[in-house]
Amino acid sequence: MSSSAGARGQAIRPAFKHSEAFSSQIVTDNQAETDRYWNAIVNNGGTESACGWCKDRWGLSWQITPRTLLDATTDPDRAAAKRAFGAMMKMKKIDIAAIEAARRGTARA
Repeated sequence: MSSSAGARGQAIRPAFKHSEAFSSQIVTDNQAETDRYWNAIVNNGGTESACGWCKDRWGLSWQITPRTLLDATTDPDRAAAKRAFGAMMKMKKIDIAAIEAARRGTARA
């Protein structure tokens, strides 16, 4: 409890912790933009996770998603989409060139 007369205050603590149940997605147009957002979060106290996911220093989850990845994983050529998805599953930060190569079927094993 606090008063305007300067009496002792009581700290307010959140009644919940952040979880992956709530997250934000940033859709990017190129690798430079993907790198910029990823690095801004991870290099400022955040942590990397898998498949384009990371957490900021406050524990909020972010998915940094290049449009190329969205296009590749929804390709009407289901084999191409599956290759792109498989490539993404091996990544932390998304590598657009590797996603495109997987989509084309030219990725190195």
